[in-house]
Amino acid sequence: MKNHRTHPIRHLKNGGSSEATQALLAEEPLSIRVQGNPYTVVMRTPGDEIAHVAGFCLGEGIVDAVEDFGTLAFCDEDVNVVTVTLTPKRSEKVPEILDRRGFISQTSCGICGKELISDLRQATQSVDAAPIDLATVSKALDELSTHQPLREITRASHAAALFDEAGRLLSVAEDAGRHNALDKAVGMLFLKKELPEARFLVLSSRISYEMVQKAARAGIAIIAAVSRPTALAVELAEGLNITLCSLARNDGLFVYTHPERIKV
Repeated sequence: MKNHRTHPIRHLKNGGSSEATQALLAEEPLSIRVQGNPYTVVMRTPGDEIAHVAGFCLGEGIVDAVEDFGTLAFCDEDVNVVTVTLTPKRSEKVPEILDRRGFISQTSCGICGKELISDLRQATQSVDAAPIDLATVSKALDELSTHQPLREITRASHAAALFDEAGRLLSVAEDAGRHNALDKAVGMLFLKKELPEARFLVLSSRISYEMVQKAARAGIAIIAAVSRPTALAVELAEGLNITLCSLARNDGLFVYTHPERIKV
């Protein structure tokens, strides 16, 4: 299944119009089944489905380690359906998660910010990590676009990339959904048991509270993004000991929480 397709368009401009074609980002449903039951359907850009579901399961607390999976596979080679089974030991630990109607990273109607933050803090442990040089984080942010071939084609995808303390790229993923891109990038390392090597996360999108929660579940203590965080993301990051920063317009970074983790 392709991650993009071409589509005919009409280019209108002063003085006339012309016919052309344009690459459009693909978006398809992915059904995730857990313990034989439908768990959720997410809209995503095709590709890296197994890593996507692995990262999703880690972010939601369904698993804590790769060993918690009994099986993780496509359903009869259908790339739009991934089935997850847990080991008996793990399934006994997370019955409330398996019965949950909504995600940790999704708020139901009527819930207030304080209630949401309280729930997320209870479900997610505080993280910690050694400081990273400002130049290392800034360079990764500046060069993120070079790791986005799908964006170059479609101008429509989000990206998430994980780096080690020296600024070496460990994994990167693109998707129509920023949450999906992060799940994929995390899942790639999680399945290879290399997630502990990741020291900071770079996003092409804004930092919302869901992205903070997913990073915390992955043990990532620094998030740098092209766009600024939301107020709720800052509040959650403050409590979870996560450093949030965004690209400053002229030079450097704006740091919103725990600035001591970025070395100047």
